[in-house]
Amino acid sequence: MRLLVVNAGSSSLKLSRLDGDGAVTAATTVEAWQGEGHLEPLAAFLDGCGPVDAVAHRVVHGGPRHTGPARLDDDVIGYLDSIGHLAPLHNPRALAGVRSVRDLLPGVPAVACFDTTFHATLPPAARTYAVPREWNERWDLRRYGFHGLSHAYAVRRGAELVGRAPERLRIVSCHLGAGASLAAVRDGVSVDTTMGFTPLAGLVMNTRPGTLDPGLLLWLLERGSVAPAELGDVLEHRSGLKGLSGTSGDLREVLAGRADGDPACGLAFDVYLHRLAREAAAMTAATGGLDLLVLTGGVGEHSWQVRAALAGALPHLGLAVDTEVNRATTADADISAQGSAVRTVVVTAREDLEMRRQVLVLLGHPPS
Repeated sequence: MRLLVVNAGSSSLKLSRLDGDGAVTAATTVEAWQGEGHLEPLAAFLDGCGPVDAVAHRVVHGGPRHTGPARLDDDVIGYLDSIGHLAPLHNPRALAGVRSVRDLLPGVPAVACFDTTFHATLPPAARTYAVPREWNERWDLRRYGFHGLSHAYAVRRGAELVGRAPERLRIVSCHLGAGASLAAVRDGVSVDTTMGFTPLAGLVMNTRPGTLDPGLLLWLLERGSVAPAELGDVLEHRSGLKGLSGTSGDLREVLAGRADGDPACGLAFDVYLHRLAREAAAMTAATGGLDLLVLTGGVGEHSWQVRAALAGALPHLGLAVDTEVNRATTADADISAQGSAVRTVVVTAREDLEMRRQVLVLLGHPPS
């Protein structure tokens, strides 16, 4: 099946075409995509990429209704419109992509692949907030988790790299990029994750703070005279590594500043690593131990410093990496030190291949 993969970001639009074997035959990023009605760049890509048999749309949030991929029809699109408030920076843009591609390819089946799907298996104890029960029921409050497409692929590929079935491994999957989250995987399914009702929770990220004391936020609103709109902007765009270091928040800039002796960058990295190590260890409480640590995403794939520091912070869990292999690795590889109790692997992020797998299964063409 020849597949068009559509990933609408907050400002850009990524398009790629996969052939019947899953190889990328064409790809482009439309910068400053204007959303629904801005059809010219999509039409140009489709004219040049060759025919497609189906379309896969990455949609961040499936809400409480969708716990798996969904064939996009008017009912599904209407539902996703109704839950746009759950992911206001992402879902409306994804739906603009859905409608735009449907205008250009009206007869081609389209499927929504959700980043929340992988975490639909969280047990009640892991997904439930300890707030009044009627609040949870009234507003569907729960920990949804995100980066599910990345975690799903990384878990399968990571297990493949060590020659084991994911169902027989206790795995912590680390998606480390501008946004970052961990997933605890036991018996092949997600049983805990660091993000929650929104992607703000969990790890320190490029511009997001990760988990905060809610009392601190109430204090800022009530006593610090911070307006809700300003607080939202700070939490999304001016916190995390950026807020602490004074850089753009890109980890490479933080590491460079740290190497030059900048104390702000040094502290930013220390806070980042402390939270990462703490949360990774916490994930092993849900898995009941650790057999495999998987690192993916831009930082997970390319920052040997973060990989080394994380392993160095968790030797009591059996983590150890080969120094030279770790420094040289930027693609799929086992970087474990010889004799280490836990295997550590790097996996190139391929959400497109996970989306392809989901589309094939949903449309009745399960991959071999």
